[in-house]
Amino acid sequence: MEAIAKLKNVPSSPRKMRLVANLIRGQKVSKALGILRYQPQAGAALLEKLLLSAVANWQQKNEDGRIEDADLYVKTIFVDGGRMLKRLRPAPQGRGHRIRKRSNHVTIVIDSAAAPLTLAPEVTTENAEN
Repeated sequence: MEAIAKLKNVPSSPRKMRLVANLIRGQKVSKALGILRYQPQAGAALLEKLLLSAVANWQQKNEDGRIEDADLYVKTIFVDGGRMLKRLRPAPQGRGHRIRKRSNHVTIVIDSAAAPLTLAPEVTTENAEN
């Protein structure tokens, strides 16, 4: 069972956020939280909070399941570009240079490594011949 959390309009460039997101892609949730806690980048604190939100969403979906038994990991994390604020900065000889203040959207999906037991359909000789 997977859970999703999204963070929109973060006022930092997508490139800076992707550098932090790449550190936790595919990691166990407990290890990812430890990595994010001690990273100096500003985006690490935001991703830590987002990861905790995804864990809370997973817990909301699976009220009878325990987090310790689920063995959660970061299945996917991606950073998309958000809206861009365009400003003008004064430049020499009366000109103006355009400044683009970027933002981003982050989506994180966590999943349980301990897969639930599913029943496979029975294969009979009648089904195999057709």
